[in-house]
Amino acid sequence: MHDASASRAPETFVPLTASAVLVNPVGLHARPSVKLTQRAKSFVAAIEIALAADGPWTNAKSPVKVMRVKAPQGAMLYFRVAGPDAEAALAAMLALVHDGFGEA
Repeated sequence: MHDASASRAPETFVPLTASAVLVNPVGLHARPSVKLTQRAKSFVAAIEIALAADGPWTNAKSPVKVMRVKAPQGAMLYFRVAGPDAEAALAAMLALVHDGFGEA
């Protein structure tokens, strides 16, 4: 008997992208970075952030890497998300930024 699931190609997901302006007073520094990574880790999807539409991209699930971004208030934060829950993940990331990480 042949196992059909073993012969399937791995699922591929088209990345979703969006951007949002950092409105919180400190931008993307320590506390907002931790909130962003905690939220990102709650999703299966790969989530990346950047300060430019063409990158360089940073893994949003890595607190150390996200803190290195150090985006100031008013900067545009770009998101690139791919995975089975990408739409929900992207919506959550945008909501977090629009809400000022609960600091605005």
